[in-house]
Amino acid sequence: MKAARYYGKEDIRIEQVPEPTVRPGQIKVAPAFVGLCGTDLHEYLGGPNFCPTSQHPITGEAIPVTLGHEFSGVIKDIGPGVTGFKLGQTCAVQPTIYCGRCAACESGAENVCHDGGFIGLSGWGGGLSEAVCVNATNVFPLPEDLPLETGALVEPLAVAWHALSAAPEIGPDSTVLIIGGGPIGLAMILCLKAKGVETIIMSEIATSRQNFAKQFGATQVVNPLSDDVAKAVRDLSNGRGVDVSFDCAGVPASIKSACTAVKAKGTVVNLAIWEKEVPFNPNWMTAKESTYKSVLGYRRKDFEAVIENLRTGAIKPNGMITAKIKFENVVEDGIKRLISDKDNHVKIIVDVNAK
Repeated sequence: MKAARYYGKEDIRIEQVPEPTVRPGQIKVAPAFVGLCGTDLHEYLGGPNFCPTSQHPITGEAIPVTLGHEFSGVIKDIGPGVTGFKLGQTCAVQPTIYCGRCAACESGAENVCHDGGFIGLSGWGGGLSEAVCVNATNVFPLPEDLPLETGALVEPLAVAWHALSAAPEIGPDSTVLIIGGGPIGLAMILCLKAKGVETIIMSEIATSRQNFAKQFGATQVVNPLSDDVAKAVRDLSNGRGVDVSFDCAGVPASIKSACTAVKAKGTVVNLAIWEKEVPFNPNWMTAKESTYKSVLGYRRKDFEAVIENLRTGAIKPNGMITAKIKFENVVEDGIKRLISDKDNHVKIIVDVNAK
């Protein structure tokens, strides 16, 4: 079968590999649509990062590995011992790989497993292939009328939904700041709207992403290049500051803005993956007794919540899809396009079966 294999920096090859055989407790999925994300770009431009260069402690694999961790598909085969699924059923896949034995897993935090990883980055196949076998616990049936291309958005939406768990005080009357209008920042808007939040402020530099933010439901957009974000937020919140700020940018200016814009006793939630050390002054938080939290990935309940909100229509994410491409063009029309024109794209998805 064909698969997009990652060998290292700027080296992704579409090649033929053996089709996996389903084992007990597993489901074989035929991927349909696969989203490309910032992690894929980081691997291509400067990796290996997540992709293992030596034997991964759980998968036992090292590069080359098959890419694709944001994907939907159709159930192609069901392994012994698996019940509750049927052939031909559409699904989304939670790509989390975890050991189930470490202290994190035993506490129910499999998303931060000490030896964890992701299908599509750490081995065990990936969505950029014609078939992948995954544990049945990672497979989530989709509503029958939900398009498979929408199913490929469940994973990035689950990242945003999980971030909400770090700020349980959020409600319809909350005032929220999102810093960074990339795919996760825009997914945050959709998830906050599903929670009924009415006042959502977006801080973003790129004009095109500012426009996306307005289309997705941001009530106010500020440009940190020309606006003092903390002052703009105070002006928009009667001097209080926001209840919660979400840092989806991960740059030195964003962490300061996120901390200084939040109200007394407010919460700062970090979603960004930081590439280098940055200056941080605890006084930004101490002076207001505010709280700084950081989140990673998602848990099973986040996938379940996102799919339920897609079913009810509370989350309408198809505007995130800004291009669909053929499998064979994943590097030229996908990876390289996002690198050179990322401001005009939210989510490029690969149509695995397009001719």
